[in-house]
Amino acid sequence: MDLFSDLIQSTGFVHISWGNVLMWFIAMLFLFLAIKKDYEPLLLVPISFGILLANIPLAEFMKENNFLWVFYHFAISKWDLLPPIIFMGVGAMTDFGPCIANPKTLLLGAAAQFGVYVTFFGAILLGFSVQEAASIGIIGGADGPTTIFLTSKLAPHLLGANAVAAYSYMAMVPIIQPPIMRLLTSREERMIRMKQMRSVGKLEKIAFAIVTTLVLCMLVPDAAPLMGMFMLGNLFRESGVVARLSNTAQNELINIVTIFLAVCIGATMPAEVFLKPQSLFIFVLGLVAFSFSTAGGLILAKIMNLFLKEKINPLIGSAGVSAVPMAARVSQVMARNEDKHNFILMHAMGPNVAGVIGTAVAAGLFLSVLK
Repeated sequence: MDLFSDLIQSTGFVHISWGNVLMWFIAMLFLFLAIKKDYEPLLLVPISFGILLANIPLAEFMKENNFLWVFYHFAISKWDLLPPIIFMGVGAMTDFGPCIANPKTLLLGAAAQFGVYVTFFGAILLGFSVQEAASIGIIGGADGPTTIFLTSKLAPHLLGANAVAAYSYMAMVPIIQPPIMRLLTSREERMIRMKQMRSVGKLEKIAFAIVTTLVLCMLVPDAAPLMGMFMLGNLFRESGVVARLSNTAQNELINIVTIFLAVCIGATMPAEVFLKPQSLFIFVLGLVAFSFSTAGGLILAKIMNLFLKEKINPLIGSAGVSAVPMAARVSQVMARNEDKHNFILMHAMGPNVAGVIGTAVAAGLFLSVLK
């Protein structure tokens, strides 16, 4: 009987807690959003499965020296390898042509960081430390790798909640942004048509990657790991002479890294860590950050129209968050809902890719002051 009792006790079934069950439900919810609703499936599928693994009693996937712990500890927490590699892949997929053709869109990308700083101060008022507040505020940039990069340095104990919040709000861009866009713009503004942009040459794009790297990395050295790799990936794309490197960066390499990064992030969310009031506050603050960032880009676009001879469609301002290219697509859908012949997608891509730069710079500023 003792042997039988020991055998039963060695299984996870008798150790299941209500917290485990609730976390499994959360994992299933993310899987539903990813598979049924097609919300960021490349991220939410491995994250949700990581949550599932983390909450299997006695399995201890994140126990010291276990496979996932080793990968998480060295590749994410200690050495910060994965976020810069993902930035290189994103850079290889990014076309800066819209930014170069219409430099005003860089301002919209900067304005969309408004939510980052609003939430930073809001989190401090709620009792979070300055370092924790910075890592929560960066969620407003809607950039998962940047959130992971900053949180792993300033508040590693919040990494799971912050990363899941950031990726969740990236996935829910089509749900969160439209009500804010309708609230802050009139139908006439949403119907504004913009002229076709000029063609941007290869030399301009190469020069942009090099000059931006030098300026930003010297201005905010702590953002150099992200911006340097981002622009390297873009240089692969625009040089036209390293197609194999460009294809690898934007396909095989980023896919492999995304798998392990997302699973490890999910695995940092056992019930005893995640089911705390602090995690709920993070999700609420993340929503506040994302909402204010969306509003910041829209409002600046409306202000700019007071002085511009050729008006811009304010909807492109909401694309200043870093969720590339989903935020730009949402801007396009909103414009087409008012005028089916209005095409602003490429104009919206300008603030969208500028937002990636803006969020990385914001993270670098926080690091330079708070690390």
